[in-house]
Amino acid sequence: MLSNDLITIKGKILLLVCCAPCCAGAVDFIAKHKLDITLFFYNPNIYPEEEYIKRKNEVIRLAKLYNISFIDTDYTPTDYQKVTTGLGSCPERGERCFICFSLRLLKTAIYARDNGFDYFTSTLGFSRWKDLNQVDTAGFNVEKKTNVPYLDVNWRKGGIQDRARQVIKENSIYEQNYCGCIYSFKNKK
Repeated sequence: MLSNDLITIKGKILLLVCCAPCCAGAVDFIAKHKLDITLFFYNPNIYPEEEYIKRKNEVIRLAKLYNISFIDTDYTPTDYQKVTTGLGSCPERGERCFICFSLRLLKTAIYARDNGFDYFTSTLGFSRWKDLNQVDTAGFNVEKKTNVPYLDVNWRKGGIQDRARQVIKENSIYEQNYCGCIYSFKNKK
């Protein structure tokens, strides 16, 4: 689904976000179209904790700039460590990423279900380092488990990426140089 298709969706949407650069264009689009979307920050994969805090604070700042609701979860790196033990040698876009997406999308969908949201989606596939089909497959698997509809929004299209670059530049948003997990941290350039 393209971002413009969201305009026709009626109901409350919970949007899992990982960092300000990946959600900047989406946040701009959401505000412009006055969509009923709340940002959800659940990222136990981010390493180290200082990086987690930096990314969370940038998303909070972006949410405030656009007057969009933000929900923070606790930093629980053991959630991520439990499901990725033994997968350290997996390449980026491999099994470890799929498991990570599944973990985070499941928590998002459960929160959505338990708190009156009609749908859930994410900006996890915005980065060129991630496989959008992998994110969407994880999302649809979670939909089957929770009965909360997953919206497979492609935030890379419809001018959203270009707008994200502008929002990042206009607001001096911190841009990290690795995906977030300890494995991508060790392999960053």
